[in-house]
Amino acid sequence: MHQQTLLSHDPTDNISAHSFRTAFIGYFLARELKANADKVVKMCLLHDIEESRAGDQNWVHKRYIKVFEDEIREGQLKNLPHSKELLKLSKEYQERKTLEAKIAKDADMLDEIFLLREYELQGNKEAVDWLKGTHKKGPGKKSQQEKQMFTKLAKEIAKEVKRQKPSSWWDNLWTPNRRE
Repeated sequence: MHQQTLLSHDPTDNISAHSFRTAFIGYFLARELKANADKVVKMCLLHDIEESRAGDQNWVHKRYIKVFEDEIREGQLKNLPHSKELLKLSKEYQERKTLEAKIAKDADMLDEIFLLREYELQGNKEAVDWLKGTHKKGPGKKSQQEKQMFTKLAKEIAKEVKRQKPSSWWDNLWTPNRRE
């Protein structure tokens, strides 16, 4: 997904992995914010479904081409069982009016920030610029992801992600002893 903008090659960075991670993030955000977690998870799983046919159009592509996302989603979902529910959820997500839709978008943006942070720690300088918003000329700018967030919780998590190392969870796990 990020091969052009981040100048990287990561075969694990794909629509499936992103949607899976987004669904988990959305679930936890929804639970914390007392929203309908089932609905949020479904929105997260659907949020980029059209990219499986049209590809992930980054911000450069979107400047020059039109992708008929609504038409693609309709074609993908219309013949499935419960298609009306799926199309309704997809539309609700696209409109971003409900708390659940906003949480799903926040989950999408948080996954992006997590990935950028991982790439930053691998030495990707483009990821550093995107994470810090410095590609916009001048330090200290909010990243594009942060600008698109809705909930206070997601914004707080985004700030914390930038402070911590992704691997800090294992800092105190080492022991010379095996469990019996």
